[in-house]
Amino acid sequence: MTQAFNGNVKLDSQAQISWNDDEQTLFALALERNEGVETATGNLAVETGKHTGRSATDKYIVRDSETESSVWWDNNQAMAEHHFDQLYADFMDHAEGKKLFGQDLFGGADPAYRVGARIYLEFAWHALFIRYLLRRPTAVEQAAFSPDMTIINLPSFRAVPERHGCRSETVIAVNLKRRIVLIGGTEYAGETKKSVFGALNYFLPAKGVMPMHCSANLGDSEDSALFFGLSGTGKTTLSSDASRTLVGDDEHGWSDNGIFNFEGGCYAKTIRLSAEAEPEIYSTTQRWGSILENVVIDPATKLPDFDDGSLTENARVAYPMHYIPNASETARAPHPKTIIMLTADASGVLPPIARMTPAQAMYHFLSGYTAKVAGTEKGVAGTQATFSTCFGAPFMPRHPSVYGNLLRDKIAQHEATCWLVNTGWTGGPYGEGSRMPIGATRTLLRAALDGSLNEVQMRVDENFGLEVPVSVAGVDEILLRPRDTWADKAAYDVAARDLVAKFIANFEKFELHVDDNVLGAAPRAA
Repeated sequence: MTQAFNGNVKLDSQAQISWNDDEQTLFALALERNEGVETATGNLAVETGKHTGRSATDKYIVRDSETESSVWWDNNQAMAEHHFDQLYADFMDHAEGKKLFGQDLFGGADPAYRVGARIYLEFAWHALFIRYLLRRPTAVEQAAFSPDMTIINLPSFRAVPERHGCRSETVIAVNLKRRIVLIGGTEYAGETKKSVFGALNYFLPAKGVMPMHCSANLGDSEDSALFFGLSGTGKTTLSSDASRTLVGDDEHGWSDNGIFNFEGGCYAKTIRLSAEAEPEIYSTTQRWGSILENVVIDPATKLPDFDDGSLTENARVAYPMHYIPNASETARAPHPKTIIMLTADASGVLPPIARMTPAQAMYHFLSGYTAKVAGTEKGVAGTQATFSTCFGAPFMPRHPSVYGNLLRDKIAQHEATCWLVNTGWTGGPYGEGSRMPIGATRTLLRAALDGSLNEVQMRVDENFGLEVPVSVAGVDEILLRPRDTWADKAAYDVAARDLVAKFIANFEKFELHVDDNVLGAAPRAA
């Protein structure tokens, strides 16, 4: 990073720091400290208590001279500088005398754009988790490591709202000017990795780099593909295709050099995970050292029950990238030829796949329509239709138009083909219809990636104006006609009009930031 780090955070005088422990050491320490249990297959099983997902309403960005005009305040909660200063002082006091685990790691596989993160953690298993999820320096890089940002994660800390300017005892406070993140009151490990992602989302656009909440893979013909989508839409599952090389499963950058993974591992959902449907991910649960987070473990057999969602629907497995046999060694790839935008449509209206023009792609990228799945965020029950701009609004510090314009320009420059893929419901809405068959989704995706889907006959969707295949070998044709999958056709028409109205209402806030081509890509009810 070009800006000098000015956090000046040192906890060595307050706490006992165990620096850069390796995976074997951290696994053993987590068991020794009763932070988790070892499963029959050698995994580390942990539970995170009441926080089984991100605490989005407890995250703040410090509002100061650095961020006043650069942060999208309509989407991000502000914290006053004096509140952060008090929080920081109280974090330092709370760390007094504690044993902490320090990890020096990179976010970003491209050395030109990566960020060096110095991370202090209260739990050994959190240190193991982030060692998997970020990129581990070589011995030479470790010796010369200089941090660009600092993260302090103390789950036992309890914030005081009136003292710290927050809403509860849980707090994630991001100071972009000082490059410090403070995480307290939650044991959910994903907060740490998302803090690095958020920092990259803020700093990279100024360098002309598009930060993306997406997975990516690469074909034998050097044809890379991006998969945008929120948690639960299938990013990890669909990018982990044994016939293609996995670049990464969640967070990437797109620079003039091509695409690069931010991470060094994967954090995949495990609810109803099976060897038949998701063999690559399932295999990681049979490997030593993988972390099973909030997965129910049979006390007698020590085996996981992936069908049991009693702890959360957001149960996950964390593992290093090399646990996927077809993972890229460099975590870098050429400019993408195909862009997939994934949505879990809870209304059952959208087709399983549709081709988009560049203007439609920008419209749907800014819209970010999907459904939140229970457990992904604290307080979410069942499935809720939502619009999360850029398919990752909680992680976007800048205005969506910054990211949308970057994507539009890169799509045009590199002539990428764009598809909208619905992994949600068919035959009716959530609660009445059924989830889109994963086999059909995989077949359609492979046809999109190998280019054969461009050769089939298309029809124009009557509501969204997108091009939908009429027939694809290996896919039940009725799936390609969503209205025909519903027993009650009139009910489908009502649902379609309702969804179109939601899109139009949601997009009003972007109308002043896009051109006429993008405005013309809006859906229109039949």
